[in-house]
Amino acid sequence: MKRLKTITGIALMTILGFTSCQIEVDDVQGENPNTNAANSTTSNNLKRTAMYDGSFDDFIDGTSCSSIMLPAKATVNGVQVTLLSQLDYQQVISILGQFNNDQDSVTLQFPLKVKTSNYTEVTVNNQTEYNAILNACTTAQSSGQDAISAVTINFPITILIYNVSLQQTGSVVITSEQQLYTYMSNISSTELFSINYPMSVTLIDGTKSTVSSDAEFQSTINASIKTEATMAEAVQNSKKVETILVNGMFKVQSYLNAGVDSANNYKDFTVDFANDMSIKVVNSLTTAATGTYAVSSQTDVFLKLNFSGNASFSLLNNTWKVTSFSATSITLQSTTNAAVTLVLKQI
Repeated sequence: MKRLKTITGIALMTILGFTSCQIEVDDVQGENPNTNAANSTTSNNLKRTAMYDGSFDDFIDGTSCSSIMLPAKATVNGVQVTLLSQLDYQQVISILGQFNNDQDSVTLQFPLKVKTSNYTEVTVNNQTEYNAILNACTTAQSSGQDAISAVTINFPITILIYNVSLQQTGSVVITSEQQLYTYMSNISSTELFSINYPMSVTLIDGTKSTVSSDAEFQSTINASIKTEATMAEAVQNSKKVETILVNGMFKVQSYLNAGVDSANNYKDFTVDFANDMSIKVVNSLTTAATGTYAVSSQTDVFLKLNFSGNASFSLLNNTWKVTSFSATSITLQSTTNAAVTLVLKQI
């Protein structure tokens, strides 16, 4: 789900509960199981899927229920940054990513404008007003009224319109999320509608899927939301792995390749992961190799190693999947050959 997505109390009230009305619609659907009223389950799904996605600048504003409209100014880890276009986001990302064990902070300069989940633009004059936006977003999330970002509809789609007698009275072609949101927000209580399936959607992992009914649409959303939750957990685990790496010195406890453990080749070396993403390999106080590392995540956590200056450590240059970790040990598996594993043990 789009975390913290809907913005004001008024906006929250416009997304009505749907359970009891869905029962009434089911009673009159007859042979058309995809016919929905304004407050049906599918109507709610379409509206939440079509909400404005403000998640692309979460590293600045901390909420995907809205986005900061540019130009804007912010202080990032003590550095004042002027954002004139989205190209300036890289400067913020670079400052935040400079160290991986510091406490990042972003302070917005008011007044500023934000674009909200219902596509309106709001001027925010101070932190108190901005906190109200954040609190409304939290409420939306906890009540299941935040936007759905795990599934993206591929437009155009066609909506078929019916009267209460289930006679088709027209159709409308929808070409954008904003148009869909507006349409679903203004359906009359005397209208019924259905999606002209099949409908193409893109899932949170980037794959495309075709849905052929309201029930398939719901199940697709549920499955993709689970994937999104797995990805969010992987993000948190990646941060934990970074902290473990930076806070300790490591030995190669095991390096298994083709059934052969070559850990003995590394027994005299200590590996130090610095908070600037650099690596230093030491042997008897002498630097034997240097390199860089990067921790990333998708549905799993990955550690990319890049050593130079030592042939044995160059063999470890790979993108590794983190299969398990603790405060003192990290177990890795090669992403190119599952039979190759590496265990780093904190000393």
